[in-house]
Amino acid sequence: MKDLTSDTLTATVTDSFSACPDPRTKEIITALVRHLHDFAREVRLTHEEWRHGIEFLTATGRKCDGIRQEFILLSDTLGLSIVLDAINQRHEEASTESSLLGPFYRDGVREAEFGADIAQTEGEPALFHGRVVDANGTPVASALIEVWQTAANGMYEGQDPDQPEGNLRGRFRSNAAGEYAFRSLKPTSYPIPTDGPVGRMLIATGRHPMRPAHVHFKIEAHGYETLTTALFSSDDPYVDSDAVFGVKSSLVVDYVPKEGRERFFDVERDFVLIEKERT
Repeated sequence: MKDLTSDTLTATVTDSFSACPDPRTKEIITALVRHLHDFAREVRLTHEEWRHGIEFLTATGRKCDGIRQEFILLSDTLGLSIVLDAINQRHEEASTESSLLGPFYRDGVREAEFGADIAQTEGEPALFHGRVVDANGTPVASALIEVWQTAANGMYEGQDPDQPEGNLRGRFRSNAAGEYAFRSLKPTSYPIPTDGPVGRMLIATGRHPMRPAHVHFKIEAHGYETLTTALFSSDDPYVDSDAVFGVKSSLVVDYVPKEGRERFFDVERDFVLIEKERT
C-alpha cells in the first residue's frame, strides 16, 4: 500500500482507469477526473460546499420529467450547450449559423401545407417565408422544416395546459423552388423556468432568466447536415443578454410591419444548408 498525497492522488485515480477497453471513454473519464481535482484545489472546495453541490444536482435530476429537462436548462445557462454547438456543428462561410435546440423541442407534430397558420392562440400575426438553398444558391426541395415558439404569454405549448395541442408548432416541406412559408405570431421574450434549482442558481448569482423573442427552426434534407437554429427579434430588449447565450448576430431579424386584410409582420429569411461529407 502506498500513501496517497495531494501530489499523487490525481494520477492514482486516473491510472485506475488504465484497463478501460474503450479509448474514448478512457479519455473522457480521465480528463474529467483531472479537471475536477484541479477545480477543487483552485477554489479550495469545502466539504459543506460540495454537499450543497450534490444536493443541487440531486434536485436538478428530480425536476426532470417527460416535458421538463432541467439538466439541459443547466447546461444552457452555464454556456456548455453553446460550447458543444461550436465544437460539433460544421459551419461554412455561406451557411446559416446554428443555435440551441433547447429543452422544448417535440417530435411527432403533424405536417402542414405550404403557408399554413400554426397559431391557435391570440397574438400579433406574422408571416415567415424564404428559401432553403445550398451553399451555391441551388434550391433544396422537400426539406423538412420544423418550427416551434412560445405563445404571447411566454410559454410553450408543452408547458401550458391551457394551450391547444400543437399550438405554435409546425412541420412543413420546401417546394420545388426551395421555398417555404407559414403564418404564426410575432414571438415575445420569456423567462426560462425559474421554479427549479437552475432558477434558484440564477437568482443567487444575480443573473436574469430572460430569453429574447425567437422562433426555433430544425431543417433536415437528404444529403445535407441537419440545421438546428433560431431567428431572434432585433427589437427585443434581451437580444444582447440571452440567459442561455444562444444569440448570434447573423440570426437576428427584423419584423417588418405590413398591411393586408389585417396588419401583420413580415419576416423573410433564407436558410443555407451544408452538404454532408462523403465517406
